Amino acid sequence: MKRVQLLSPVTGTIMPLSEVQDPVFSQGMMGEGLGVAPTNGQIVAPAAGKVTMVAATLHAIGFTTAAGLEILVHLGIDTVELKDKPPFKLTIKVGDEVNAGDEIGQMDLAAIVAAGKRTTVIMAVTNSGETVASLTAKVGPIKAGDVGANVEVKDSVTEPTTVAAKPASTGGGKYDQLATQIIENVGGAGNVKSVIHCITRVRFYLKDDGKANDDTIRNLKGVIDIAKAGGQYQVVIGPAVTDVYDAVVKQLGPGFGDDDASAIASEKEANKAAWKKMTPWQKVKHSFSALIGVITGSMIPVIGLLAASGILKGILSLLTYYKVVSTAAPTYVIINAMGDSVFYFLPIFVGFTAAKKLGSDPVIMGIVGGVLTYPTIVSIAATGKVTSHLLGMGINANFFGLPVHVASYTYSIFPMIAGAWLASKLEPWLKRVIPTVLRMIFVPLFEVVLISGAILLFLGPIITAFSGALAAGIVKVYQLSPAISGLIIGGFYQVLVIFGLHWAIIPIVANDIATTGHSYLNAIVSATMVAQGGAVLAIAMKSKVASIKELAWPATISAFSGVTEPAMYGINLKYGRAFVTASIGGAVGGFLTGLMHVNMWGFAGSLIGFASFVSPHGIDFSFWGFWIASIADIIVSFTLTYMFGFSDADVKNVKTAPKKKHLGEQAA
Repeated sequence: MKRVQLLSPVTGTIMPLSEVQDPVFSQGMMGEGLGVAPTNGQIVAPAAGKVTMVAATLHAIGFTTAAGLEILVHLGIDTVELKDKPPFKLTIKVGDEVNAGDEIGQMDLAAIVAAGKRTTVIMAVTNSGETVASLTAKVGPIKAGDVGANVEVKDSVTEPTTVAAKPASTGGGKYDQLATQIIENVGGAGNVKSVIHCITRVRFYLKDDGKANDDTIRNLKGVIDIAKAGGQYQVVIGPAVTDVYDAVVKQLGPGFGDDDASAIASEKEANKAAWKKMTPWQKVKHSFSALIGVITGSMIPVIGLLAASGILKGILSLLTYYKVVSTAAPTYVIINAMGDSVFYFLPIFVGFTAAKKLGSDPVIMGIVGGVLTYPTIVSIAATGKVTSHLLGMGINANFFGLPVHVASYTYSIFPMIAGAWLASKLEPWLKRVIPTVLRMIFVPLFEVVLISGAILLFLGPIITAFSGALAAGIVKVYQLSPAISGLIIGGFYQVLVIFGLHWAIIPIVANDIATTGHSYLNAIVSATMVAQGGAVLAIAMKSKVASIKELAWPATISAFSGVTEPAMYGINLKYGRAFVTASIGGAVGGFLTGLMHVNMWGFAGSLIGFASFVSPHGIDFSFWGFWIASIADIIVSFTLTYMFGFSDADVKNVKTAPKKKHLGEQAA
């Protein structure tokens, strides 16, 4: 039996094919192979042979070797959608002969990530059934051009087959018949607006998805599966996709094979059609799901920064507690700025990312975020004299004589997401009514003024009033029963964090510490942080998906350092059940904290803040109660999450790029 060595096409970390986040590849539908998480954009030929295919979008390359292996190198996941600005540069074309390890191009990893796509490079032997006896991938770090897999070639393979020759050998008739059946069951030619294809799927833009007969198409001979995403009705074919696509276009006629079809417009049309068919309860669920999707999508680009900053802030807390660094020293100021800036200026970052998610101008929303964090605005919120009260809010400013409450919006996200949504509605209207020659100046002008004004004068005060009422309610519950309040606050406090409403609790905590030197309420809040850390720790240990582990471990450290946003937005909230199991753990920890009357003498919470539970008079039961509640927190949230809150199958249901997709919709 002949052995062939396949080289890694890129530098990075090799993973088993089963861990690749595209079910068509991970389930072996395209043959045996491997995935590589790249760290460098250089691409090399995995074997000596002939280039038999280069995708029009440059995201996939086919080779045929002298041993008869047909090798597909797929650059990134879902990158076929980047056809307008392909992040690839290739130096080869169909028909070229290459040597193993020859540099054949570059991929722009940063551009792929910025577009919300995965950079994973997939290498698969598409004719594995006829040629491969076994394929062993060398999992772990690898350099481009080093041996990435050993392939045992079947003895029956005597001569190479080519990708180009394969369709001819099977005959075009069956593809014509399959194309007819597919067109018939997507609602007929009259229901098709346009059609494109990638390496594995024929992608239809339909006028009405509801007319498609999913089950019939899924069971057609030659169809692997169907998927719906980005306004597309995707029919998964596999290696014969180009043949089926050609047959479909031939039957539909000229003009249907539109590679420039707008996925965004199609998605909006599909969403409108789906909305009309929903029941009221389905609309509520869809709206809540969409809201969570916007929040997590807006936060995902800054998750890494939040995690790093959380760890840095935790380290600084330890340095100050052990008197290595004084809070009055310039060293403290500099390190604190490094750790705190991403939180302080969060409205700017969230304005930018939320705008990209919702379709408004990111730069304009970034400027609006700058307005909210402008030093003078922050100063008014902090030191402005309260002249009167309205709806429970102190009036500390006026705008053209109109009394307003200016709140502090540093650290906040929800006002900016609401502003980005308003901008997505306002911007198209402005572009319709303002002449083209004036748009460059007047669209940003009106948008900044109107959106900033809406947040400062209306949205912000409304959120502040709601936050104040919520905080007052929490205090009442705590006064009624510390144990009950611990249960309720522990279970729901991190929900407040999602919407930025948790800052209503901070003044209460600050006032407690300023007047009494301690805060029972902050001790309960600390328990919720530990619970989020316990849940994401379970995911870090359970998951076999490299991208999940890479995010979960630093998010765990950050949560145990008192910053839960990376754990929530990056992992727990995103996968739904994990957030629920974490909240149950928080409820248990909060209940025990309240029951044992655990007290806290500082701001720093979670495990890193253990020193805050040491009384000025020495260690008392609050210190031990903190550890009892924290350990219970971790045990409950970790166990529930590990058993019920997460599985790697959930990863297939959620895409961390701009659009939310269902199972199997990571496109090849």
